Amino acid sequence: MFIDLVLIFLSLFLLYYGGDFLVTGSLRLAQVLRVSPFIIGATVMGFGTSTPELAISVIASLQGSEDLALGNIIGSNIANIGLVLGLTALIVPLTIDKQRFLDESPSLLIASLIIVTFSWNNYLSRTEGFIMVSLLIVYLWRALRSKEITGASLEDINLFSKYKRTSFQIGLVIMGIAMLVIGANCMVEGATNIARNLGVSEWLIGISIVALGTSLPELTSSIIAAKKGHGEMAIGNVFGSNIFNILMVIGVASSIHPIAINENIHADLIYTTVLTCLLIFLIRIRRTIKKLEGVILILLYAVYMVLKALNIL
Repeated sequence: MFIDLVLIFLSLFLLYYGGDFLVTGSLRLAQVLRVSPFIIGATVMGFGTSTPELAISVIASLQGSEDLALGNIIGSNIANIGLVLGLTALIVPLTIDKQRFLDESPSLLIASLIIVTFSWNNYLSRTEGFIMVSLLIVYLWRALRSKEITGASLEDINLFSKYKRTSFQIGLVIMGIAMLVIGANCMVEGATNIARNLGVSEWLIGISIVALGTSLPELTSSIIAAKKGHGEMAIGNVFGSNIFNILMVIGVASSIHPIAINENIHADLIYTTVLTCLLIFLIRIRRTIKKLEGVILILLYAVYMVLKALNIL
């Protein structure tokens, strides 16, 4: 129990400073590349926080656990919208520029519709995987080609803000991602062991501790970005993470090894798509995600977990 508590305290340290390093380095890169905090959140941070899902899904696909590979992504995308954006909005209101939202939201919607279309027959071929990876390249090219002078204020963000060398900031981003991933793993391991010792069921551990643990990198970095006044970066992080989860993670996994899906996941795919459309609708109407929208997103995530528990989905 003592070791588990140490793991939890260590995870909190790693998550906080990992998120801080990732956000600070990302904001510096936004200045160097002359792109908006939203774009750097959707690309650099989105890619970084999707690396755990990439590793899990590729390994699962190679080992013949195709359901785990795709289920990991569906669950992660639902958690990113429901938990990450919902909880972040409860702490800090998130606002996005109207034109930027109109420019960037179609990419998320298209990616969501692609995974529904391609996996509807319970099979993802190498060709479909190549198509998704190709679309990812197009997405990255489109996101990074438009230059602008970012208004990100970086004064006194943290101890490392004064170091302006690009190589240093790239190293800071990589260090932040590594600390977030290790911190999330420490949190899951410590909390799971304590829960088991207290007699908590494996199912409850899975839908609570493990589900939250896999979303901790996105959650931590989004909250820190929002609290530093960069709500667009927090939204971009979730947009980018969900796009990377589909186009990169599933695209790469199915390119390496075709994915045959044994479970009936149609209802899950529909729920994910509806939740994505609802998020886009909420932002389109008010261009902001405040506490009310945050509560709605969290409740929808809770509804999904209850439906899964009752075996309705």
